[in-house]
Amino acid sequence: MAAAPGAAQAGGDARTTDLDAVLVVAQRAERVSSGATNLDLAIKDTPQSISVVSGEQMRQFGASSVNDALRLATGVQVDEWETNRTSYSARGFDILNTQIDGVGLPNGWGIATGAFDTFGYEKVEVIRGANGLLTGVGNAAGTINYVRKRPTNERQGSLGIGYGSWNTLRAEADYSTPFTDDGRWAGRVVAAHEDGESWLRANENSRNYLYGVVDGQIGENGTLALGYSYQRAKSDGIMWGALTFMNSDGTQSRWPTRASTTQDWTYWDTTNQSVFAEYSHRLGEDWQLKLSYNYRRATGDENMFYAFLQDTDGDGVAEALDPATGLGLYGYPWGGKDEATAHLGAVTLNGRFRLLGRDHEAMLGASVARSESDSWERSADFSSPAWGALPPFPYAANAIPEPAWSELSLYSVLNQRLKRAFGATRIALSDRLKAIVGANYAEYRRNGNSYALAFDQTTRHTSPYGGLTFDFSDHVLGYVSYSDIYQPQDQTDANDRYLDASKGVNYEAGIKADWLDKRLLTTLAVFKADQDGLATPTGEYNEYGSTIYAPVDVRSKGVELEAVGKIADGLDLVFGYTALKLDGLNGDDTYSWVPRRTANLLLSGRLPGYKALSWGVGGRWQSDIFNVESSGHPVRQGGYAVLNAFAAWDFLPNATVQLNANNVGDEKYINTLRYSGYYGAPRNYSLSLNWRF
Repeated sequence: MAAAPGAAQAGGDARTTDLDAVLVVAQRAERVSSGATNLDLAIKDTPQSISVVSGEQMRQFGASSVNDALRLATGVQVDEWETNRTSYSARGFDILNTQIDGVGLPNGWGIATGAFDTFGYEKVEVIRGANGLLTGVGNAAGTINYVRKRPTNERQGSLGIGYGSWNTLRAEADYSTPFTDDGRWAGRVVAAHEDGESWLRANENSRNYLYGVVDGQIGENGTLALGYSYQRAKSDGIMWGALTFMNSDGTQSRWPTRASTTQDWTYWDTTNQSVFAEYSHRLGEDWQLKLSYNYRRATGDENMFYAFLQDTDGDGVAEALDPATGLGLYGYPWGGKDEATAHLGAVTLNGRFRLLGRDHEAMLGASVARSESDSWERSADFSSPAWGALPPFPYAANAIPEPAWSELSLYSVLNQRLKRAFGATRIALSDRLKAIVGANYAEYRRNGNSYALAFDQTTRHTSPYGGLTFDFSDHVLGYVSYSDIYQPQDQTDANDRYLDASKGVNYEAGIKADWLDKRLLTTLAVFKADQDGLATPTGEYNEYGSTIYAPVDVRSKGVELEAVGKIADGLDLVFGYTALKLDGLNGDDTYSWVPRRTANLLLSGRLPGYKALSWGVGGRWQSDIFNVESSGHPVRQGGYAVLNAFAAWDFLPNATVQLNANNVGDEKYINTLRYSGYYGAPRNYSLSLNWRF
């Protein structure tokens, strides 16, 4: 945040006071992203592909969870392979790095637990491709950066309530106000509540979200922001693992859309809290120093039930379901608790300097992060019918009584440390040609134990970054970029030892052009990534039931197209298309659960003759996918498209009623084949009312 160069004096005129209030938060309003290089560059000037999901788009298309928001982004695959665990991927690889306001730790395994509310975020940025400067560790997929809401310069607020399919109720409140007459200090409070049932049998979910932030000016050159967020989510009737689709006769089952392997005594409850502080200080007209600290704490409590195919004859291949009887599934109950805390501190210095008659930019920084996580488990009574052969599938949600549970016992401890030092500069080689060069040094350490495995590992690596941009005209820019790939891995081999870090390189070249008086931005990019030693499941399991992984060299290349902006007055467009090729251990079939072609569309506008009515259509399409079940049979999902729409009416200047329809075509599809899968939501609706003041 840029501080105002001069403070409003007592008795000053109103014009000066208003100007200072705007300058307090001026940088937040700019269309820039520091996500790719940590330099304050416009998206057009950044030599990587960047997509932004705005708060308005999330509101229009009812994206109240992070999973729904990321489905609106170009090139991002959202794989909900269980009801409470999700993986995100781009360009064929898991996205293993997520951040909030540019600060974060690698998230282990790239798995998000639960559904995080989006109401506290102004926007979500997705930087596709390797990003050594941003994270210090990373792969060729990309980085997700969640940008928090901040106080506004004037008092404003909103209240919203909605009701939808499966008795889903949602309520929202957002209020921001200055605390002082001169606008130097302001605060904002955001709250949301959502609960309802699901299209899945016996599945119910609820979450409460609260976020508060205060920021303002300290002296003439400093700004300070303090914030806190809290989310409590509860899910009943959850799936651990998901559906089995293959029969013993080689046919693929087509279950009811609501089919689930759950029992009504299962649940997964999570609590997430975060605290942050940021201080920015202007050093003259061209330089700024920023200090930040983030604390996060996450806890979970779960009782789960796994229904799986078992190898009963010892030939190394699990048996399939009997299509005549529905028999063949075996049960595995498990319960546990977990707790994780993280501390993250960072300091950056960025600004502009003049050399050889031209203006250039530079950034230097350092960060330290540490996290600790402990996990406990409780065992189920082995005499319980939850163990062993299960009734014919689909069975009822109360078919198997809840087992008796043992006391909790600690089975896993993980401590992580990440130290970084980084720098980048943008050099103006000519009026048209710019070079961005930088490097990131990272030291990553983890120690702890998981069951019988004890570990203490430290790795160090320096990741170079380079890019060139060339302005062919005032409207067309070409770019090339290179980034180093270095990603410590959480997966273990047959000896229960962590695999070495995956290493490689990422190349990208593209053209960015603005059209229609800079209202529309298009990006055409080609990319190529080589990742060596990438953890890949072997299909075998260790004595604790965990998958054994092997290092595999994987190559990814493809092309992406995105168009974002206004194509006419009152008509907004987001269109994206990705074509991908993956090669590895299995040739073209490597990661066969990743669609090789995807497309997304958001089109919204207002009626020309009656601006009070707005509308929008959005959709996503993917090509066919397949994977092989433990029975050795391939499960297939053909290409499909899901279309969503909304219509809104501003029946008062400050009040809007909105109708959303999702999966308008009532497409039936398996949502992912990553590890396991279940059917996506059928056609559903919601009606909401929003009042602004």
